[in-house]
This record gives sequence, C-alpha cells and structure tokens, in this order.
Amino acid sequence: MPTSPNRLDWVDTAKGLSIILVVMMHSAYGVGEDLNNTGILHYIIGWATPFRMPEFFLISGLFLGQVIARPWTLFSDRRAVHYLYFYFLWAVLQILFKVGLGTGDLGESARQIVSTVIEPYGVLWFIYMLAVYSMVTKLLFTLRVPHWLGFGAAAQLMLAQPVTGISIIDHFASYYVYFYAGYAFAPLVFRIVAWAQDHVAITLVALIAYAVLEGLLVFGGGSEMHPRGITMGFAAFPPLHLALGFAGSLLICLTAALLVRLPRMDWLRWLGEHSIVVYLSFSIPMAAMRTLILKTGLVNDTSVVSLMVMAVALVSPLILYAIIQKTGWGKFLFERPAWAHLPGTPGSRNPAQAHPQPAE
Repeated sequence: MPTSPNRLDWVDTAKGLSIILVVMMHSAYGVGEDLNNTGILHYIIGWATPFRMPEFFLISGLFLGQVIARPWTLFSDRRAVHYLYFYFLWAVLQILFKVGLGTGDLGESARQIVSTVIEPYGVLWFIYMLAVYSMVTKLLFTLRVPHWLGFGAAAQLMLAQPVTGISIIDHFASYYVYFYAGYAFAPLVFRIVAWAQDHVAITLVALIAYAVLEGLLVFGGGSEMHPRGITMGFAAFPPLHLALGFAGSLLICLTAALLVRLPRMDWLRWLGEHSIVVYLSFSIPMAAMRTLILKTGLVNDTSVVSLMVMAVALVSPLILYAIIQKTGWGKFLFERPAWAHLPGTPGSRNPAQAHPQPAE
C-alpha cells in the first residue's frame, strides 16, 4: 500500500495512533457506563488523557501553513466547507439512527438536527471545530497577527479554562492552542522528528522516561478512575496540563516516526491516512456492538467487552469504506460531491475541475 503523494509516513502513522486512542476512549467509557465498572482500557486512556485530543489537533495544524495564503474562497472550501459537509452529513445519519430508529421520536430527531448548526454534535465535535479553528487561523494570518501573539492568546484561553456551557466556546478555549501550535511551529516539529529518526536509542530512552513521568503525574496526587473517565491528579493543574499536552503530542509524533521504520507497520500508516473514515462512522457500529454483547449477557467483563467493542468500531468503518470503493455505491459518505463545493473551486461543478474530494 504505497503512500499517497505529498504525505509523510510518520504523520499518517501518528494519525493512526490518534484514531485508535479516540475509538478506545469511547468504547471503554460506553461499556464502563453500562456496566458501572472500569477496565484496562480505562487506565490506558487515563494515562493518555493530557494529550489524547491535543495531539489530534496539533497534527491537524501541521500542514495549514502550506495553504494559509490561498484566497479566502479556495481556503474556505478546503478547510471549512470540506469538514462541515462531512460533519452535517454524519450528524444527521447518527441522529436518525440513534434517535429516529432508537426512540421513534421524529420530532426530537428534527430538533437535534437543527441544533447541530450551533451545537457540535456528539463525537463529531472534532470535525466541526477543525473548520472553526481553520477559519480563525486564516483571519489571524490575514490580520498579520504574529505567531507569538496568537500562540500566547490561545495559551491564556486554555489556562483560563472557561466553562460557559456553550460547546463552541469551551472547545475553542480548551484546544485551539494546540491547533495553532501545529500551524505556527510545524518547522520545529519536523526538525525534531528528523533528529529523532537519526538518534533512535536516545529517542527511545526519552519516550520511556516521559511515559513513566506522565503516569506519575496523571495517577498521582489523588486521581480517581470513573466508568466515564478519570479525575487526574497532579496533571490536572492547568499549566502542567498545557505542558503535558504539548509533550504528549510530541511523544505521539516521535513514536510514529520510529514505528514507520519497523516491518509490517504499514497498516497503521494506512489507518491514519483514512482516519477520518473511522472518526466519522465508528460510533454507530460501536453502539450496536456494545448493545448486542450486553443484551446477550455472554460476556460481562469490562476489559473484554471494551476490547471487543473497540475492535468492531475500528474495523467496521474500514469494511464499509472497502465495499463503497468496490461497488461505487455510497461514495458521498466519504467523498465530497461536486455540489458541496463553493462555486469555481477545484472539485466544484466546473466540468474542467469536477472531481470528488475524499475525507482526510
């Protein structure tokens, strides 16, 4: 499976690690809530809590600098309309499945569908916020705001930890600093990764040492594990949490940079290259598998059920994607059609440019 042009193996491998952590978290927490218990995956995710979402956003910002200078229309089509198409499509599908089919309440389904415009829906909030982060960063670039000022303001927002109850504001304050850092400091990240690939032994020692340190900071200082998450110990201190978010994001990048050197790891790179396929569609098979296992009562160990649910949630979207690629049916689920582009942009209904844009 060769790498697509203009992609870096280690970046896609990092995305593969990222999507595994995301699916692991939702699988473990859903099972934990249903069984009112915790399992092994809870502790893995608990350890990764300081960087699990920060690294996703930091990696997403790494290549923004290559397109930030494009005209607003081209930039908006690729970095906002693109994500919002997949967000709204899959939000509607999930609401119809969970609420429409699950409860039969079509009125509630319609209400939730309307609310997705201003209230990021469920696990898809990440896709929604990518569009928001991209447009804000484009605005800062247009206004010629220096990187130090943009980064400093974003860091202050994160440290303030506002809780307004408005998801867009709260998510923006919590994670924009990592997205902006990925954009602003991408050259530094690339240099660090290149150095690490040339100094494998030192990098391995550093990664192991950091993994131990993070475990001490997360689980020490009065932490508590719950079926739906963890109350961190020392790592909950905002400045330390911010630092661990960056350090952990770099840990994922360096781990990916070493993994690409190993044989038989191309599957992880391929998974990362198609990570948004999993992100968009894993929640439906995850919920269905969890319900099926728990209703049969054949397995009730939290760790075992969580692993089973996670496996199905990861593999099912890839099977669906393979079927769509083979048959040609349903390509709109993972490829943006011509009508969903801004007029005149690549991929729009302009016959000379018409080609679907895959989710990335």
